[in-house]
Amino acid sequence: MNTIYSTRPVVLCLSGHDPSGGAGLQADIEALLAQGCHAAPAVTALTVQDTVNVSDFRVLDREWVLAQANAVLNDSTVEAVKLGMLGSLEMVDTVVGLLSAHPHLPVVCDPVLRAGGGGRLGKDEVGYAMRERLLPLSTIATPNLPEARILAELPEGSADECAARLLEYCQHLLITGGHGDEEQVHNRLYIRGQPPLTFTCQRLPGSYHGSGCTLASALAGRLALGQELVSAVESALDYTWRTLRDADLLGRGQFVPRRLPLDFCS
Repeated sequence: MNTIYSTRPVVLCLSGHDPSGGAGLQADIEALLAQGCHAAPAVTALTVQDTVNVSDFRVLDREWVLAQANAVLNDSTVEAVKLGMLGSLEMVDTVVGLLSAHPHLPVVCDPVLRAGGGGRLGKDEVGYAMRERLLPLSTIATPNLPEARILAELPEGSADECAARLLEYCQHLLITGGHGDEEQVHNRLYIRGQPPLTFTCQRLPGSYHGSGCTLASALAGRLALGQELVSAVESALDYTWRTLRDADLLGRGQFVPRRLPLDFCS
């Protein structure tokens, strides 16, 4: 009797570790599992944070991160890359070199510069380096509006104004609207040379820890599965909204998205 093996697409995740499990690599793993993908997590940084805020972080040595990533790339057929917290200029350089050696891979860049509670996860200079060096290597970047303003150096800029600046560096840009106060959340997909596309959803009460990681990882998974970009964005947004709708209050701070159904392992 022959055994038939089903291979899930492998997504390499270069992100930080969040001990609360709300964001970072755990968010990546859970969101990718939900898409039917396998997450290969390479730790870029260790953080001290909970569902309230981040209090400290430490970026790992370049050699350790390269060793982790190359162990995956030399062993598995990676179908996509998801970038999260990098935290330092040296780590940006490290990832640029890694991606330049594998230019065929779809890359989803989540420019993590702030925790959900507002604490810094890297200096603004790290964001500028990501803009200059990583966005041109990425298939799509997924900043929220506060992150887009940092990247574009427009402290009061609208999504459209930030996009006009950032599309000089990348082909596709998804600016999420969860930080506004409108009744409907407006998530805007910008494609260089085309009119923007707006995806709306109902605004949910409360604030959420790890929503950006969830969205970017789900999108990377959809691209790894071969889904066309606009359709993949819509699927990832729909999935992320459902994880927020069903979120859990696991600590004293923000809600944590429920990325896997309760019966996932049953």
